[in-house]
Amino acid sequence: MADLQPLLHDLAIALHAPTVVLSGRDGQIRGGGTQGLLHGDLRLLSEAVVTVDGDEPEAIGSDEPGADHARFTGLLRRLGSPGPDPTVWLRRDRRVTASGMSEEMELVSTDGVSRRCVVEVVLAADFAPIDEIKSGGRRPPVAPDGTRWAADSATAEVTAEGAEAVADGPRVRLRWTVEAPATLRWSLRVSDERALFVPAGTRLPRPAVHADDRRLTALLDRALDDLDGLLLAERDHPGDAFAGAGAPWFLTLFGRDSLWAARLALPLSVDVALGTLRTLARAQGTRHDPATGEAPGKILHERRRDVFETIGGASLPAEYYGTVDATALWVCLLHDAWRWGLPEDEVRDLLPTLRFALSWITGAADSDGDGFAEYRDESGHGLANQGWKDSGDAVRFHDGEQAKPPIALAEVQAYQHEAVVRAAELLTALGEASDGLPEWASALRTRFRDRFWVSTSDGHYPALALDGDKRPVDALTSNIGHLLGTGLLSAPESSAIGALLLDPALASGFGLRTMSAASGGYSPLSYHCGSVWPHDTAVVIRGLQRSGQGSRAASLATQLLSAAPAFGYRLPELFSGHDVAETSSPLPYPASCRPQAWSAAAAVSLLMAFLGLDVDVPARTVTLDPPRPSPVGALRVQGLPLAGSTLDVTIDAAGEVTELRLPPGFSVLPERSDE
Repeated sequence: MADLQPLLHDLAIALHAPTVVLSGRDGQIRGGGTQGLLHGDLRLLSEAVVTVDGDEPEAIGSDEPGADHARFTGLLRRLGSPGPDPTVWLRRDRRVTASGMSEEMELVSTDGVSRRCVVEVVLAADFAPIDEIKSGGRRPPVAPDGTRWAADSATAEVTAEGAEAVADGPRVRLRWTVEAPATLRWSLRVSDERALFVPAGTRLPRPAVHADDRRLTALLDRALDDLDGLLLAERDHPGDAFAGAGAPWFLTLFGRDSLWAARLALPLSVDVALGTLRTLARAQGTRHDPATGEAPGKILHERRRDVFETIGGASLPAEYYGTVDATALWVCLLHDAWRWGLPEDEVRDLLPTLRFALSWITGAADSDGDGFAEYRDESGHGLANQGWKDSGDAVRFHDGEQAKPPIALAEVQAYQHEAVVRAAELLTALGEASDGLPEWASALRTRFRDRFWVSTSDGHYPALALDGDKRPVDALTSNIGHLLGTGLLSAPESSAIGALLLDPALASGFGLRTMSAASGGYSPLSYHCGSVWPHDTAVVIRGLQRSGQGSRAASLATQLLSAAPAFGYRLPELFSGHDVAETSSPLPYPASCRPQAWSAAAAVSLLMAFLGLDVDVPARTVTLDPPRPSPVGALRVQGLPLAGSTLDVTIDAAGEVTELRLPPGFSVLPERSDE
């Protein structure tokens, strides 16, 4: 029987990138599955099991009060007094740092009786790589040298105050003989000479947000904490922060994921946007290499310490360029960061990368000369699908048939259109030449309108893609929402798409399904054909708002907000697409990353939708058009960073702005009409 990918939905997760610790909800780290301490794509601790007088505590509760913090409580009934009331228990307080973890274990006794007992922690390390873990593989623990393990240029060393440390085959036993009540401590320090990334050493600004609907503030608090925990930087460029995509599978640099996370989080930080832009600029492709997908001007897809073997049989190089959309998204982020206040000198420094990216967008991205950007895996061992829905079965016709490459995705044409239009706008504003860019975008609009629109029983809408035979792949999917606000559509087209997106076939009540429930390939627990991805919903919310559909944006934002409590306000990579009529709260996709950077950044998009806020720092203008009435009741935001100052705004429950303080020299533009 083939190994199965281990599940994550029921694990406690604490992290400080590049380190993440996963355990059971009882606090125990057991061999097998995904549990352990992972650092830089290696598992440096695979077991940490606590017993007291030979018994494991009986778990009664756990919580994760911060991204790097988890707590567990378990009863020790054999030590306690007779009777139904528990009198002795163990509290484990776990903290994770970029270079390891520590635990404080408190033996609590409430009946005044002193009890002598033996507390033991059994530890092991297997140094399994992340792709082997993800594929469900298992390997034996590495033999320790005293209290230290070493393999593959990495080390892990345990220390414990007052404990006897005993090597027991491949395991280390830490043993304390104590009188309860007592407090005990142990810690693990890890290092890796081959680690690609270091902690970024920066934190996102924290504006004060108060809403009548407290779910919004709970979601934002959790999301910003998680984003801080996911920030990384290259060893040689520690000041250039970017968001690692997600824990545990993708805690590394991902072009598309890191770009979208930075873009969604722009209202809080242009610095993370700048760090992401610079990091990816340094890796921009310079040559054509089918083995890695590299091409001149192309932006990187992902970077790992080693080749990554996927469950589906792909073998991805450590530096891999198999993405059709990251290059355009890089250009869009540069433009948006400029609009949100990235200093002009920083923008100018990146113009060579911009022009090189544009050369790929307007040239080699269209590999067969049909006027659309498409992808095909040239290596034979890379990703079959190279848009954001990159699973092997993600691109389907309305009847469920899978499309064959080369594939031209609808949203990629939109990203490229937006990138070219925004690049022309940016270059013109900086006094630079933008010859031919507006004309290229205009021609793409015409081609797209002629070739992509389809009519099915679901309605009239853009196809998901064109397949290798140039047939429209006619499934109704969330991808069409990514077209909004990119300039590719007319206002009537945008409004028609907005109405389809809010139809219950796509909008589940907890967010936007990736595929319509009426489509032949739909499954609510499919990775890309019916599940809900918070970032996908957030991108569409953003597009609805930018296309003048603020009420629809707020409606969809409210759906995603309704999903947040089911996940402890830590929105996962994705969750089930089951309808609100089928389940009172959304069901997990059990192998989903948590936290995931672009899911966390989605919370910022919700706040922007409820404020109806957009800014243009070069023009010194602000647009403020909140939905009426406010879906979250009265809403107050203080200290939102803007142009070296801050913005404060208060909205009442009716959606009226009652207080507003802008940075010096800014003015408010008239409200846009909602369609």
